Amino acid sequence: MRFSFKPIILTFLVGIFFSCKNQENEKAKTSKANLQATEKSYHQKYMEEIAEIKERDSVSTSGMLKIEGGEYIMGGNSAQARPDEFPQHKETIATILADETEVTNAQFREFVNSTGYITTAERSFEVEGETFPPGALIFNSTNPQVWWKFKEGANWEHPQGPESSIKGKENHPVVHVSWYDAMAYAKWAGKRLPTEAEFEYLARGGKENEIYHWGNDFEKATEFVNFHQGNFPVDNELKDDFAKTAPVKSFPPNAFGLYEMAGNTWEWVLDTYYPNAYSKLKQRTDGYFKEYYNAEQQKVIRGGSFLCSESYCTGYRNSARMSSTPESGLEHVGFRCVKDIE
Repeated sequence: MRFSFKPIILTFLVGIFFSCKNQENEKAKTSKANLQATEKSYHQKYMEEIAEIKERDSVSTSGMLKIEGGEYIMGGNSAQARPDEFPQHKETIATILADETEVTNAQFREFVNSTGYITTAERSFEVEGETFPPGALIFNSTNPQVWWKFKEGANWEHPQGPESSIKGKENHPVVHVSWYDAMAYAKWAGKRLPTEAEFEYLARGGKENEIYHWGNDFEKATEFVNFHQGNFPVDNELKDDFAKTAPVKSFPPNAFGLYEMAGNTWEWVLDTYYPNAYSKLKQRTDGYFKEYYNAEQQKVIRGGSFLCSESYCTGYRNSARMSSTPESGLEHVGFRCVKDIE
């Protein structure tokens, strides 16, 4: 399952399926096509806005660890691995600096206060010519047919909607951040998002043949990761003590010293999602997939979240991969950054 903001808005917020509009005549159709060809896409406009963000005056590497590069085997290595995790292949990773933790609410607030940046979830949006107020998607466990519900006023400061807040959760990972928001933060911080290959290398912590960062024994999972236990999604046994996000460093780090590389929140990476990515590695640019393959422009998310379970996505596995549209704001997606060593 891939998380997609636009389809959910179309189906569940508006409540109808929009049909394609027929052009009155061939002349109108041609004119519209020519106009669209010259207009900048939503993505282009957003990336230009991000490019204008000024890097902070003093780039800090506090809270980052130097991770020695090396070779490893990337891809599925368990019975739960899905087709998009194959074929296994060798990757070579350069030495980089990596954030010990997911970016926290406190860190993201510093960015917003410094730049005045407005996140995607705080902006109104348009679907088929109709404008909708700002908001994001929150998880709705009461309806198995509609797990994700658009909530007006939900954003990084109000994860469950206007009535909620992050007071007292300054050390929790920031959520409801889109891929664009993560890219904007990274630009300001003088860092970048990791590539998908880098993320799996960091997640494995040097243990390339193991299913989870702590080994192959799932029975120990609650000691190492924030995830959903029990009958998903209605019954959470809370054996890990957290119903939603946990403060960063709530669980032991992996062998590289990195915290919550599995569970807590999914994390954005640089790559565009391809289901057959590992079969087309030669098409990558600068070590990752930049180009889009469909209209939704899916981006890869990694690491799993507090909603992952054995019966659902098992996203806490080292090789697990999913995706979402880059403008999606979800209550279980955050990010961390890396920095090249110059």
